[in-house]
Amino acid sequence: MPLTEAGIYAAALRLIDADGVEALTMRKLATVLDANPMSLYHHVPNKDALLRGVARMVGTQFRTVTLEDAPWQERIRLLATDFRTLAHRHPKLMAYSFSHQADFIQPEDPFWVALTAILDAAGVPPSELPQITALVGAVITGVLTAELNGALHRWLSLASPTVGEVGPTHDENCMFRLTLDTIITGLESRLAADGDGQSADH
Repeated sequence: MPLTEAGIYAAALRLIDADGVEALTMRKLATVLDANPMSLYHHVPNKDALLRGVARMVGTQFRTVTLEDAPWQERIRLLATDFRTLAHRHPKLMAYSFSHQADFIQPEDPFWVALTAILDAAGVPPSELPQITALVGAVITGVLTAELNGALHRWLSLASPTVGEVGPTHDENCMFRLTLDTIITGLESRLAADGDGQSADH
C-alpha cells in the first residue's frame, strides 16, 4: 500500500497514544508502516512537521453539538466539555500540543470557530471579540494542560499552610466545571458592565 500523509499521521497517532510523543521516532514509524525510513521524508520533512500534521488532523476532527437556540452559557459549557473529551481521547498528544505548539489551534478549527460564534452571540462587542476569544481559549487549554500532565492533580493534593491537612478534592471533573463557572460568571459580569456603560452614554 503506498504511503500517504493521512496514513502516516494516523500511524503516528497510534504510536503516540500508546507510548507518548517522546517515544515516537521516524524509524519506529517506518517499521509500523512497513516502509523504508527515508521514504517518510518524501511526505514529512522531520518529526516536528509530523507532530504538527498529527495535531492538525486531530484538531479538525473535533465535533460538538450545535445548539443555536440554547443560552450562550449552555453552549459554551457543551463546547468546552466536548473539547475536553477530545483531549482525553488523545491525552499524550494533546498535552504536548497545548504546551509546545503555539499554532495548534488555527482560525478555521471547529473549536475556535464555534467559540468565536458563541461569544459573539453572547454579546461580546466586536472590538473585544478577538481578545475575549483568545482569553477563554487560553484558560480552557491551560486547565486541560494541567489536568493532562498531572499538575492539577498535584496542586489539588497540596495541603493549605493555614488550615493544616485537608482532605483534598481529586475530582478533576468538578474542577473543570468550576473553571467553566468562573469563565461564565466573569463574562456575565463584564457583559452586564458593558451594557450599563452603554445605557449611561444614552
